[in-house]
Amino acid sequence: MSQIKGAPHQNPAMNFENAASMGLSQEEWDLILKRLGRTPNLCELGIFSAMWSEHCSYKSSKRWLKTLPTDGPQVIEGPGENAGAVDIGDGLAAVFKIESHNHPSFIEPYQGAATGVGGILRDVFTMGARPVALLNALRFGAPDHDKTRHLLSGVVSGIGGYGNCIGIPTIGGEVNFDASYNGNILVNAMAIGLANSDRIFRSAATGPGNPVIYVGAKTGRDGIHGATMASAEFSDETESKRPTVQVGDPFTGKLLMEACLELMASDSVLSIQDMGAAGLTSSSVEMASKGGLGMEMDLDLVPAREDGMSAYELMLSESQERMLMVLKPDATDTARQIFEKWDLDFMPIGKVTETGRLVLLKDGDIACDIPLAPLVDDAPEYDRPQAELAKRPVLASADVSDDKPVCVILKSLLGSVDLASRRWIYEQYDSQVMADTIATPGGDAGLVRVHGSRRGLAASTDCTPRYVEADPHTGGAQAVAEAWRNLSAIGARGLAITNNLNFGNPERPEILAQMAQSVLGMGDAARAFDTPVVSGNVSLYNETDGSAILPCPVIGMIGTIEDIETAVGMAPAAAGLSLIVIGQTDEADDGWLGVSLYARNLAGAPEAAPPPVDLEAERRNGLFVQQQIASGAITAAHDISDGGLAVAIAEMCIAGRIGAQIALPSGGNLHGWAFGEDQARYVVAAADPQALLTAAKAAGVPAAAIGSTLDGGELQFGDEGAISVVDLSDQVEATIPELMQGG
Repeated sequence: MSQIKGAPHQNPAMNFENAASMGLSQEEWDLILKRLGRTPNLCELGIFSAMWSEHCSYKSSKRWLKTLPTDGPQVIEGPGENAGAVDIGDGLAAVFKIESHNHPSFIEPYQGAATGVGGILRDVFTMGARPVALLNALRFGAPDHDKTRHLLSGVVSGIGGYGNCIGIPTIGGEVNFDASYNGNILVNAMAIGLANSDRIFRSAATGPGNPVIYVGAKTGRDGIHGATMASAEFSDETESKRPTVQVGDPFTGKLLMEACLELMASDSVLSIQDMGAAGLTSSSVEMASKGGLGMEMDLDLVPAREDGMSAYELMLSESQERMLMVLKPDATDTARQIFEKWDLDFMPIGKVTETGRLVLLKDGDIACDIPLAPLVDDAPEYDRPQAELAKRPVLASADVSDDKPVCVILKSLLGSVDLASRRWIYEQYDSQVMADTIATPGGDAGLVRVHGSRRGLAASTDCTPRYVEADPHTGGAQAVAEAWRNLSAIGARGLAITNNLNFGNPERPEILAQMAQSVLGMGDAARAFDTPVVSGNVSLYNETDGSAILPCPVIGMIGTIEDIETAVGMAPAAAGLSLIVIGQTDEADDGWLGVSLYARNLAGAPEAAPPPVDLEAERRNGLFVQQQIASGAITAAHDISDGGLAVAIAEMCIAGRIGAQIALPSGGNLHGWAFGEDQARYVVAAADPQALLTAAKAAGVPAAAIGSTLDGGELQFGDEGAISVVDLSDQVEATIPELMQGG
């Protein structure tokens, strides 16, 4: 391709009104004019607006993300690439990331969720890793809201439709409901892959003159300005944004994955980048800028599925299943043969240059000629003001509890949508494809075998938004701590995390404070557990008509287990096993009911502080549980979280279809003891309780025997009566199906 010189002259020239319509501020428009020394045309302004959008530039969150720990001996690749990568031993790396598709999924739930799965899978296999597992974190509005059933059905179908077709198991996730999500649901998708630790592929372009290759599906007009749309609040006109939602094709996605992995194995690829948010714009800009080089592309060569597409449309389209790569100079024929074999487009569309500029040709003219440095280095970074968040008072359990029997309260809690079984949801996902899944959705953490070995890779997604709203710093730390507990409860040790920060409008000081303080809490916990943050995503402006969602900084944690045969679930295997609480003493007779599900669902409690998080205790107790599971001393385990101790015990009994006799404290506040959500605790089953209690004492870990498993299928709390485990099971299994049937 010959270099065409001269000023770009694709009409029309833009003004601030055009820039504002693309989400740019007056200050940002003025900076573009200063950096270019002239007025941009439509294509150039579109590129700036996409790259400077909140979704791509992290301009409101970057300052806070820099405070997170990102290094460690296990880290191969931290934030900044398509996904993070950590060493898991035996010459292997786990490559993983979580990313949001919130706005698209509200507008068009099936395609929004499906393309979220497709995009996160591309982020992983772009690094040279074969995907082995998917997880998700979903938030929907109130169960009785008129859109909830439609959105839940569409999102679940989209996740299952893409993941099942492409053949990657979905092994875990979480689903919550709250009225704050009525007008803005959250759909966060996480993917994990395995690669050789010395064969990680990166995106920085290399070698001036090397060919730039477009591969995958053709480009259409779907998804144009999706990144900008994802960086704006919703309003009553939300439905009109449907054209900004991408359309996914999992079968093409599967072909693209196999072709890319085959090409990578041929040692032909120098750099590779997924065309995700902002499509060809972000992929070309990021590849060239990371390499400190330039790029020239002829847009007439881009495979298009629609006629007459402009430079603006081709650069801003977010059509799915596409990649941009730089190949070794002599590898083009080899690569072409591979992609033609997989029936995918393969087209050299440009070359790497030394100019430091992005030059785009269209119809024989220069459609764009802009320096790359301003697009990346000069992207705005804001230190937005924070509000001083009021400290909520500690709520005494006596101020919220009543004298109803524990069994009555337990049935009421388990009948709520907060604690209902998610089986209706996760049974629509294939969790067994690839035949390496050990622990499926519904437990504390998902677990897959490292193929051909006895080692396991565990993962969980976690966040408790009501804690974050009550105290963002504590809530951010708790999200990491709960992920740590969930992995510990199956016997795995946390290794690293990815995060998805879902918040409202950061230009509002109270929202910025929620985000900033939760990130600081998250960082404290990540350091405490030696689980650095290696990837992630920020989704802001999750508001509708000025009403923000409950803040939701989701944590995705991965970990390893040396022998999958030692892993445990939450179901006790037999009667006669002792039930022991780890993290609680025999003297415990009360608990933290502030911001608990008990308070939320039953008592109409006032605003209060969430349970405190003791990171030292979390680490100590988690390591102890991991060690005792590995030794065989613990045969079943479940972390205590939503609903407290009584709910955790009931969930274990339901999972094992077994009864239990639980001793109640003689004094204190019974409901606080049963339903308090104090942190750093587990319920475990053990055949030799005395040995476990002795080991706990030696390790400085609080532990208390509270009962035992029974034949007969009844759960008994002291002399307060018994409750049928079958009845409880029927109740928790019925709630979501009844919701979806309109009940």
